[in-house]
Amino acid sequence: MPTSATSIPDPTSRYRRTGQRGMNTEMLSWLFMRASGALLVILVFGHLFVNLWLGEGVKGIDFAFVGGKWASPFWQVWDLLMLWLGLIHGGNGVRTIINDYARGDRTRMVLKAVLYFAVVITIVLGTLVIFTFDPCPVGAEPSLLPSFCEG
Repeated sequence: MPTSATSIPDPTSRYRRTGQRGMNTEMLSWLFMRASGALLVILVFGHLFVNLWLGEGVKGIDFAFVGGKWASPFWQVWDLLMLWLGLIHGGNGVRTIINDYARGDRTRMVLKAVLYFAVVITIVLGTLVIFTFDPCPVGAEPSLLPSFCEG
């Protein structure tokens, strides 16, 4: 079969295997995305079930509700896992998008630095909020406080 100068190139010719075998950072990233995604589905639907279905729905979520939940170490850890996994999972996805679409090495480096900074700051601030949250602040309106707070 004769070939012409206008023949369609083989699409696989652009992609070359590196010959690298075993685990590498991209493989670990891929595995993390699958595992964290599955765990996030459980955590998020559990969160929605407890907050919206078992209680009074959206109208029942107020300061007292959150204060009552975060008085329990179980719910603190649950929300912490959701925060950390959600941010790292999302950050890893954005990192992949940056790697795929940022054209220059410098642009890629700057975008990833901003991404990492934002993820770390948000994780630190969110963790501080979860573990330093005071469900019974001094001087608060008593009707807004959880029932276990002493007036």
